[in-house]
Amino acid sequence: MNGAESLVHSFLGAGVDVCFSNPGTSEMHFVAALDRVPGMRCILGLQENVVTGAADGYWRMAGKPAVTLLHCAPGLANGLANLHNAKRAKSGIVNCVGDHATYHRQYDAPLTGDTEGFARGVSGWVRTSQRAEDVGRDAMVAVQAARSSPGQIATMILPSDTCWNPGGVVAAPLPVPAVPQADPSAVRAAARVLREKSNVLLLLGGNMAISEAAQKQAQRIHAKTGVRLMAETSNSRFQRGQGRLQLERVPYPADQAIAALASVREIILVGSKAPIGFFAYPNKPSKHYPEDAGITVLTRPEQDAESALRALADELGCPAAVAMPDPGPKPSVERGPPTPEGLARTVAALMPEDAIIVDEAVSYGRGFFPHTYAAAPHEWLQITGGAIGCGLPLATGAAVGGGGRRVINLQADGSAMYTVQALWTQAREKLPITTIILSNRKYQILLGEYQGVGANPGRTALDMMDLGNPDIGWASLAKSLGVEAATATTLEQVGDLLAQSLTQSGPFLIELVI
Repeated sequence: MNGAESLVHSFLGAGVDVCFSNPGTSEMHFVAALDRVPGMRCILGLQENVVTGAADGYWRMAGKPAVTLLHCAPGLANGLANLHNAKRAKSGIVNCVGDHATYHRQYDAPLTGDTEGFARGVSGWVRTSQRAEDVGRDAMVAVQAARSSPGQIATMILPSDTCWNPGGVVAAPLPVPAVPQADPSAVRAAARVLREKSNVLLLLGGNMAISEAAQKQAQRIHAKTGVRLMAETSNSRFQRGQGRLQLERVPYPADQAIAALASVREIILVGSKAPIGFFAYPNKPSKHYPEDAGITVLTRPEQDAESALRALADELGCPAAVAMPDPGPKPSVERGPPTPEGLARTVAALMPEDAIIVDEAVSYGRGFFPHTYAAAPHEWLQITGGAIGCGLPLATGAAVGGGGRRVINLQADGSAMYTVQALWTQAREKLPITTIILSNRKYQILLGEYQGVGANPGRTALDMMDLGNPDIGWASLAKSLGVEAATATTLEQVGDLLAQSLTQSGPFLIELVI
């Protein structure tokens, strides 16, 4: 058995059975091993940022890591933006990065690079295997690291001779570390704040704090104390819709966030960070909450937020069960010219139960949440690290990990062009994804940022934010990559096309001209 074969056998034994790949010469023995050892689903991405973004989406839905197969330092570098997003989402991913043979690195061949250096910026664990005998064992440490709460990126670098040399040893899976529990003193401290202070905000962040189970505990606390409940601005996986909390998020724009938090005097953090600005702006504070507000940490991101909220509710003597607030009637399909509110209500009206929404709508989608509270129960995945180009790959991985559930990707057109190759993978794998391209033909968010920093754009600056001249033909582009597509200019048209797409088993793209 060579090192590559021991690697695949070890992964499969640990339950890692999906590989998103874009291989090169250094990875050919890994590729050959995938051919010889059955059991691994191998999914090709045509650019590494598609591969890494798909692995992020897969973790968010499947709750277990996929493995990526990347080619040397430049291949890893191509995937770094969506690994950055995955790191911010606290997603567990195992990267396998091929490299030059150990004896070849001394010659500084053209593809030689600082692979470990590139990996460290996005990884919680990095290791270069040195011998075929080490590969299986290293892989199991990588899987254990990726699955450690709340999830992290583990990158193992495989010189090609460690894969082709004999001596590979299949390694047994390592135990997954238990999820850390909150300190009882933190529960008592949070209870004391809720008993003694006013204008308290309970800020929920991370998968564990905004899960449906955690929401029920937060609602118990709200019903007893009247504490204000909010979620962070960006969330990796948000269970929403009927029967769940109607959670307001901290707004993205600085002025709106500062106004929304102006009355807050105490913040209890549940898997979250105290709200700060996404960027700095002239003459505006970096902290979006009042300087004199007290901060109490109930749980850190890696701790069990649901059990901590339950303990806090019990400490406060909250009722054992409290009904969720009624979100009102389910929205109807809207008519007329596209608006953000109309699109949100149309999607809410038509989305099937247990749909997965992938949101990279950017500026157009900031107000979607209030108009989708009454939708059928669904999950909402957001861009978490601000590196645009995550939506199409994230939807791809979410569909693979979602067990056949329909994915609806609300996608800004400028961001989509970063990783448009993901459409090809969706077509090849026949994935149940509906993409709605919000085609305003400009980087709308940058126009808002220009105002935020107090700059005055002229013709040259405006041209750099314009995606017209020529316009991108999204329907034609999608069809060229194997995805059925159509264009809509009204909300009733997008509603008809969305309903049509939900009856199909494969991908469909709607260009909504706005």
